[in-house]
Amino acid sequence: MDFNQPLSGNAMPRFAGPGTMMRLPAATSPAGLDAAFIGVPLDIGTSNRPGARFGPRQMRAESALLRPYNMATGAAPFDMLQVADLGDVPINTYSLPKSVGIIEHFYDEVLASGCKPLTLGGDHTIALPILRAIARRHGPVALVHVDAHADINDDMFGEAIAHGTPFRRAVEEGLLACDTVWQIGLRGTGYAADDFDWPRAQGFTVVQAHEVWYQSLAPLMAQVRERIGPDRPVYLSFDIDGIDPSYAGGTGTPEIGGLTVPQALEIIRGCRGLNLVGGDLVEVSPPYDPSGNTALLGANLLYEMLCVLPGVHYR
Repeated sequence: MDFNQPLSGNAMPRFAGPGTMMRLPAATSPAGLDAAFIGVPLDIGTSNRPGARFGPRQMRAESALLRPYNMATGAAPFDMLQVADLGDVPINTYSLPKSVGIIEHFYDEVLASGCKPLTLGGDHTIALPILRAIARRHGPVALVHVDAHADINDDMFGEAIAHGTPFRRAVEEGLLACDTVWQIGLRGTGYAADDFDWPRAQGFTVVQAHEVWYQSLAPLMAQVRERIGPDRPVYLSFDIDGIDPSYAGGTGTPEIGGLTVPQALEIIRGCRGLNLVGGDLVEVSPPYDPSGNTALLGANLLYEMLCVLPGVHYR
């Protein structure tokens, strides 16, 4: 990657953040980029502990510890892709509906340029406007969704759009190819059996956390790759609470008995060979982990997503 290469195109609105992801160049346009990190500092869709609006800032800060070469896989993404940090989407902190529209428009522009977005959340509400933009570009997509919760509630406190509803809305709006959707790591207490039965009824493959305790997820990801194939567009949505709170306590709705960090790496690295068109890492809430370890984990997982984008080769 040439850090001195000028970036062209019309400037996009963004907030200036304290540093950039992995000390990358700060860009004002997606033109000429293969991939970009984008922050969405929104948590007005959360139902429990707020604070995810600070996730992008903290993940960027912790990402200064990361280096460009992946010692485990041999991936050197910055040698193969033009990557920058597009800053934060300028959401409206007083209005969730307006923010959803702003996010959609922002991602429409990013995708129109051919740039693949990797998003620093923010609460999981942001997946809906991103998927709307993704589906306009690619049609209904396959989905690998890592989470403690299915996020398929019909409403939350009477609201149709919130961080517990994005994938119900995505199904209703035809954004997903439902027979190629995996939800991995689901667990905890719920409202009713329908919390997990509804996605199964849509054709989703639900992998509850207790079903894979102490197991490698490499065989599961081999099944995912076989079912989806190399051509179908795929989106990866990763809620940090999919990982057990012993590793990632800085989140709004932690649930015990979750995935391990090695399993999280197996999931992301297992997406290599898929036509990944974007991804997100959401629900990091720094106020609940002053050590910064949850944000550091989130930054590492976003880097791992970059390493499995099409065009990045392993040694």
